[in-house]
Amino acid sequence: MTMPNDPAQTWAIAVHGGAGTIERAQLRPEQEAAYRAALTRVVETGAAVLEQGGSALDAVEAAIHLLEEDPLFNSGRGAVFTAEGRIELDASIMDGATLAAGAVAGVTRTRSPLSLARAVMERSPHVMMVGAGADAFSVSQGLEQVEPSYFATQRRWRSLENFLKAHDLPVPAKPGGLDRPDPAKGLAHDEGKHGTVGVVALDTAGNVAAGTSTGGTTGKQWGRVGDSPIIGAGTYASNGACAVSATGSGEYFIRLTVARDIAALVELKGMSLQAAADEVVQNKLTALGGDGGVIAVAPDGQLAWSFNTSGMYRGRASAGGPVSVGIYKDET
Repeated sequence: MTMPNDPAQTWAIAVHGGAGTIERAQLRPEQEAAYRAALTRVVETGAAVLEQGGSALDAVEAAIHLLEEDPLFNSGRGAVFTAEGRIELDASIMDGATLAAGAVAGVTRTRSPLSLARAVMERSPHVMMVGAGADAFSVSQGLEQVEPSYFATQRRWRSLENFLKAHDLPVPAKPGGLDRPDPAKGLAHDEGKHGTVGVVALDTAGNVAAGTSTGGTTGKQWGRVGDSPIIGAGTYASNGACAVSATGSGEYFIRLTVARDIAALVELKGMSLQAAADEVVQNKLTALGGDGGVIAVAPDGQLAWSFNTSGMYRGRASAGGPVSVGIYKDET
């Protein structure tokens, strides 16, 4: 998907809700409808911020808040469990105007990990915080705290049990929160190992921003951290190139610095945004054996996405145009 350079476009936004094995035969009509409705709400929320002259950063944060609150997706509420039966959340955000960035990994009590990442960017001298230290910083900044059980869902616990049994690993004791009604029950689809959410935006001032949030991978061990909170891998934004948010096999995205590589092709080689995204995802990532996808926006209004999986939950909108959402590979 790409959009031509159009000077009349003053803002643009794209969102993703994860890439993976997502095929028509696997989603019932009501499931497909639920995902399309959720993606539409998220795009409309971010677009409303931009239409009113809000910043790209604010649009990214507002849109990702909805994704983090929606148990259809693997971020915040509805995130996957670690092998120890915990939920550890990662997120990052970057401002294309200043190259300021913030990231957190392994946080357990902040309702919006993306907002915590933004607090790291704007209220600390650091770029990344992890674990207990990040949780403590969150409290110090007055961000909303919740019990870890808030994030738990029965669906993700069953996925963990299946994963651990398949790998001959012990199943930990059940955590609290699993008896709470799940509004996504019967609607959520297991997207596999690539559940992540992200948003990229261009505002009317010509600035771009990107944000990414995830629960990581089911059954992750030893404090594993993927690409989502890694600036340059899962998230990158520069007014000199573009903003990118990624979802996929994190270890491969880290090794290829996927988000920064796309930006470099745009900035240094003068490639179109779509061509740059395809070069990295369809060629470099595929050749290395990784899978997943990206969304991207450039300061001139170009929007692009590229993925080498069978599907990616995605949506976009720009000034003067309609909201468009897609799930499957053959949708534009």
